[in-house]
Amino acid sequence: MKWHDRMGRFAAAIRFRNSQSYWKHRYVAGGTSGVGSYSAQARYKADFLNAFVKENAITSVVEFGCGDGSQLGLADYPPYLGIDVAGPAIRRCIESFRHDSSKSFMTYDVGAFADRARFLHADLALSLDVVFHLVEDDVFEAYMHALFNAADRFVIIYARDRDETPALKRHVRWRKFTPWIESNIGGWQLSRLEPAPIADYQDFHVFAQVE
Repeated sequence: MKWHDRMGRFAAAIRFRNSQSYWKHRYVAGGTSGVGSYSAQARYKADFLNAFVKENAITSVVEFGCGDGSQLGLADYPPYLGIDVAGPAIRRCIESFRHDSSKSFMTYDVGAFADRARFLHADLALSLDVVFHLVEDDVFEAYMHALFNAADRFVIIYARDRDETPALKRHVRWRKFTPWIESNIGGWQLSRLEPAPIADYQDFHVFAQVE
């Protein structure tokens, strides 16, 4: 099959319907978590996160949007739970880390998830390259509530805090999420902002519980 035919089939397979179905079909079609989880940017993220985990004596980590596990391969974490809306990505993770008893994985349906008793929680909750893919308002809001509800001490969001919807990218929507957090999530404050070192990277936003 010629290259342009393969690309045409891939594009058709992941034609956008909604954010959850987009990622499911992307992985089924052979796609990955994206450039942010590979190469130099992945190493940059891992260096920051591994240092943060060590410096703050983090004892457990939960990640909302773990993707295909490529980024996780660079992590030095304590017991870890990876969650994603895409079952095919979770199956990749389960297979890739089948010999690592410290790592667990599960699928997540934002429309069918409620953990009011906080059975799912960890010292640190992560959201890496996810927020700007939550294009629907209700999906974004449910995701953010679940993310902060699962955190005992810290939340780290790797994304840019801005409003913009790029042309021709229906699966991307940049948001000003820090004002939303201030208005809708009580008991947390932005304790650290690590600006992106280059234009193609995102910013690290570290939120800590208010004492």
